[in-house]
Amino acid sequence: MYHQIHSGRFRIEDTVVELMGTKPEQLDCVVIGAGVVGLAVARELALVDREVFVIEHETTIGVGNSSRNSEVIHARIYYAPSSLKARLCVEGRDLLYRYCKEQVISHRRCGKLIVATSKQQLLQLEDLEKQANLNGVGDLQRLTPEEVSRMEPGIVCVGALYSPSTGIIDSHGLMLSLQKDVEENGAMMVFRHRVKAGRPVSGRVELSIEDLSAGSTMKIAARTVVNAAGLGAIPMAEGIHSLDSSFIPQQRMAKGNYFRLIGASPVSRLVYPLPVPGGLGVHITIDLAGRVRFGPDVEWINEVEHQVDERRSVDFYESIRSYYPGLADHSLIPDYAGIRPKIVINGETSNDFLISGPHQHRISGLINLFGIESPGLTASLSIAKLVCRITNSD
Repeated sequence: MYHQIHSGRFRIEDTVVELMGTKPEQLDCVVIGAGVVGLAVARELALVDREVFVIEHETTIGVGNSSRNSEVIHARIYYAPSSLKARLCVEGRDLLYRYCKEQVISHRRCGKLIVATSKQQLLQLEDLEKQANLNGVGDLQRLTPEEVSRMEPGIVCVGALYSPSTGIIDSHGLMLSLQKDVEENGAMMVFRHRVKAGRPVSGRVELSIEDLSAGSTMKIAARTVVNAAGLGAIPMAEGIHSLDSSFIPQQRMAKGNYFRLIGASPVSRLVYPLPVPGGLGVHITIDLAGRVRFGPDVEWINEVEHQVDERRSVDFYESIRSYYPGLADHSLIPDYAGIRPKIVINGETSNDFLISGPHQHRISGLINLFGIESPGLTASLSIAKLVCRITNSD
């Protein structure tokens, strides 16, 4: 059964009672957040005949970090072999390419160069190659400076890795397709509603939900609640009464600024420097229309804000010219920024996802998705499958 739910057309109370024919306190699944991961989770649950509500405080899908990234399909190069990121990235990459082909979502396997600009960085490049091999990335190629120059004449380096399986995607087209799947499989999108708090009650999770349009609040209870709120995931978890704080990491926000290039693209592939603490370095990305962006950098912040400070371009020029010396003066203009929801565990910033379910925190039906940053877009379909397996084992 297909339902299209828009804020203002139905109140959530009416949606639950009239459309599903179920009492509000007896909902099956609630997914908090309609970014790419929340939509992928809702789709996966709906495909196995779970009755799903997606609760989103914005007026539409993908307003947060899902629309503020490089739109890159990653190949699983950077992540520790034992990490969730490594496992879910490679599975997600293959699932995502297949899904894009089946659903005719715009994407391209454009390939990526990771370049070293000094002899010291060649050692880092070797370490990165070893890690990629441990992760099962079998198609990396070592390139000489001459080979790089033949591929991308404007790029200068002392050596590089080439990843042919890295690609780019229309992230908004992906989210629209996921939303279509969600709704056509009977799940419901509820916009302009905010989950304020929750608590475990009789084997379910009771949620207090505010209708942001009407200003009213109601309570519902669900057998499964998936907290896929992105930057809001940790504050959301902190609002769950009886959830031990030891199962909630601290949040550290890394803002990534992007600048757009004026003029034609100097490359036909993605070009990345070596990774830096908190990110992958200021790299060259191209979109499906051939436009070029540079970024993101790493700016540690305490409050959410997305304004790009034009003065940061000074550091951008210096960083980019280390491998693309032909970058012209006054050719960069501020574009947009995203915020990586980094997590801190035992005082250390983690470089992995944290997916915490009932087997960890002992609250039946609750699954928290923490630290879902890059490669979250690539891994979205595999994250969804993992969440579905956790719900089956609860």
